[in-house]
Amino acid sequence: MEKVRVVIKNNGENISVDPGTNLYQLAQLAGYTDVKIDGMPILAAYSNHVLKHLTYEIYKAAEIEFITYSIPDGRRCYRRSINLMVQKVISELFPNTVLNLNYNLPNGQYGDLRLKDNPQHVYKITEEDIIKIKERIKELIRENIVFRKVECTCEEASAMFAERGQKEKAKLIKESGAYFISTYYIDGYVDTFYGPMIYSTGQIDRWNIFKYQDGFCIQVPSAFPPHKMADQKKQKRLSEIFLENAQWIEILGAKDIASINSGISKGWGAQIINIAEALHSRKYGHIADMIYARRDNVKVVLIAGPSSSGKTTTSLRIALQLRLLGLHPIVVAMDDYFVPREKTPKDEKGEYDFESVYALDLELLNRHLNELFEGKEVQLPKYDFTKGFSTPTGRKIKMQEGDILIMEGIHALNSTLTSEIDNSYKFKVYASALTSIAIDENNYISTTDNRELRRMVRDNNFRGIGAEETILRWGSVVTGENNNIFPFQENADVMFNSSLIYELPMLKYFAEPLLRRISPVSPAYAESLRLLNFLKHVTPLTPTEIKHIPPTSIMREFIGDSSFIY
Repeated sequence: MEKVRVVIKNNGENISVDPGTNLYQLAQLAGYTDVKIDGMPILAAYSNHVLKHLTYEIYKAAEIEFITYSIPDGRRCYRRSINLMVQKVISELFPNTVLNLNYNLPNGQYGDLRLKDNPQHVYKITEEDIIKIKERIKELIRENIVFRKVECTCEEASAMFAERGQKEKAKLIKESGAYFISTYYIDGYVDTFYGPMIYSTGQIDRWNIFKYQDGFCIQVPSAFPPHKMADQKKQKRLSEIFLENAQWIEILGAKDIASINSGISKGWGAQIINIAEALHSRKYGHIADMIYARRDNVKVVLIAGPSSSGKTTTSLRIALQLRLLGLHPIVVAMDDYFVPREKTPKDEKGEYDFESVYALDLELLNRHLNELFEGKEVQLPKYDFTKGFSTPTGRKIKMQEGDILIMEGIHALNSTLTSEIDNSYKFKVYASALTSIAIDENNYISTTDNRELRRMVRDNNFRGIGAEETILRWGSVVTGENNNIFPFQENADVMFNSSLIYELPMLKYFAEPLLRRISPVSPAYAESLRLLNFLKHVTPLTPTEIKHIPPTSIMREFIGDSSFIY
């Protein structure tokens, strides 16, 4: 039998193997006898840039790259696998419930149990329940069970999940338009997570589950070395915003992709847009009311948020609401306070770290703010990004009665930024697209994925950057957010959820053609396939429906035709 040629990207080795050799066996043949790289388990692999489970069999020439937890797709495989184990354990210990895996908190992924015969009723998890769940998961890890991939018809899968009480999953699969779907088995229990698992339960070496509110959080290690577990802490602001979003979703009657698809298919797209935008307007007004209630003290509104969270539109919309209340917002650009380029701090690679808080001239910024608060006139700087230094603009401002400053930037909630400003003068807003729309009961839509699609569309529309480059840059963007933004989000006086119930159907219309242009030989190809894989479950808005998005919407920051000047 003719051998199959394989190139191992990790070490550059060329080897020939028998047809039907799976990726787990290939790793051993390639010299990774313990199926580890640098002491970390090999969790999955790219075959010609396509993510594959390690039981995938090779029948034709391929370039193979083995991945560990250090790679985002490796971490996703790891999380899916522990989630499938939790699903199995819940089915054994609490057979009359259905597990709903919801949004991600810094503590971990939140989940709760709903009664099969009454999905609105939450079964309240106890500490004793947590102990039982953890002990059973430990048993599964010790048994080192291989995750088995099985293709079954969508008709079979839909009937199976409907009988088990997973109605959203059953409906989505039934309406998918596909004939087959991939499912994964663990010791007789089957489910689908729209992506590969790791090889076996024995590879789960770090994890935790702890009681949180009425449910629990599933923890996996952090994304960055040494991949420690996150500290358990209360996240009041973040929990509140997800609860608020759940209430909005209930108002709209669209808690998952299947129900949103149904509404769009029935021609309700414009109605969904109008209600979602009305909810946003209400929230902007509420934030402005909070600021107005503290108008005797508050002198500056500081707005922070991760990439593509819509900070700029958020600041403009809040400013508009403040004007309605009789205040006079003055926007001050934080980016104009960068230090001269040669004074920019450097990262561990010796490169300029423009995302460090110390890349800003903190002394000048604090001095200008205090002078403004004292009623003095200040000449604002303007940073020339081409030349790498600030120049005087001639623009002078002086705060009058009813004036209030608005500043937005990634460091706005970091107390180091405004360390010399009286805290009573500050009102802090955190903006992010904190979607909690689910694909189905145990597959949520990542906030990070949502923002990546937003950025992709905006980059293509306004910055001359293609989808491939956006994807390749995204890893460093997320690293910066984890270092400079997320640790300070609980410092906010209020959080604004910039996600909109209709935005994935809208983003699909714009992003899907961009993703399809990425070449199979591109290092961004695997990520493009992953995004396309979950977008295929979304019914897109039509151009006519998109026209109903108002010119003041946060979505216009990404797709254009905004009435605001950015």
